[in-house]
Amino acid sequence: MPDISVVIPTCRRPAELAEALASVLRQEGVTVEVIVVDDDGAGSARAVVEAVADPRVSYRVNPQPSGGRPAAVRNFGLRSATGALIHFLDDDDIVPEDHYRAVKAVFADHPETSVVFGRIEPFGRDAAAVAAERAYFAAAHRRALRCRRFGRLGFSAALVFRPTLLVCGAAVLRRACLPALGGFDAQLPLMEDVDFYARAIRRFGVRFIDRPALHYRIGPSLMHRPERAPVIDQSYAAMHRAYRARHGLIEFALLKLFARTARI
Repeated sequence: MPDISVVIPTCRRPAELAEALASVLRQEGVTVEVIVVDDDGAGSARAVVEAVADPRVSYRVNPQPSGGRPAAVRNFGLRSATGALIHFLDDDDIVPEDHYRAVKAVFADHPETSVVFGRIEPFGRDAAAVAAERAYFAAAHRRALRCRRFGRLGFSAALVFRPTLLVCGAAVLRRACLPALGGFDAQLPLMEDVDFYARAIRRFGVRFIDRPALHYRIGPSLMHRPERAPVIDQSYAAMHRAYRARHGLIEFALLKLFARTARI
C-alpha cells in the first residue's frame, strides 16, 4: 500500500499537468501512486503521462466526460486509489517541496485526525488577480489559526457559513473515512470541494498545519469567471439544505450563529 494516492483530474492542460506531476513525483520520504483521470474524451493527456514514463503514474480516461464537473472525475479516479492517504490535486496546481512528508508525520502523530490541510500560496501571470487571491488566502490563514481553538466545530462552521478556508488540493485525508462520506457531490456546480471537506471535518476531525500546502495557480477557471457569484450562491444553498437534512435544524441554526459570532 502506498502512503498517498494522488488523484489528478485533467482536461487539455498538458503543460500544467506535467508540472503538477513533477511536483508529486519529487516528493521525498513517502511512497506515492498517481492516478491521472483524463476528462477529455479524446484522451489528450495520455501523451503527457507516457512522456513521464514513471511506474507510479497510471492513466485513466473518464468514460463519461463531465463537461467541467471535477467532482465526478475525482470520484471516478478514487475507485482505483489504494493509498492510506488521499490527495486530490488539480492539474494546474503544484505540491510544495517536502509537503507529503510533513503531512504523513501529522497523521502519524494524530491518529484521531482524518483531514490535514495547510496554507495556500497563489501564483500566476496576472499580477492583480494573484495579489487579490493572496490577500484572500492570507485572511483565510488567520481565520484557520483562530479555528484551531474550537476544533472541528470551528472549522465546520467556517466552511459551511463563511468564505472558504481551503481549496481541494490544500487538504489530504485518510482513505478509511471515504466510505462514510460517499465521495464528492457531483450535483453541485461549484464548491464541491468545500462541501466534501466540510462533511469530512464535521465527522472525522481536522488538523491545520501552518506551512504551505499548495501552490495554487490563478488563471482561467470556473472559479474565476464573472458569472460565478450566483452559481456559488446556489451551491451554498444546496450545502445548507443537505446539512439541515443530515444534522437537524437545531444544530444548523446553532452552527450558523456560532459562525457569525466567533470571528472565524
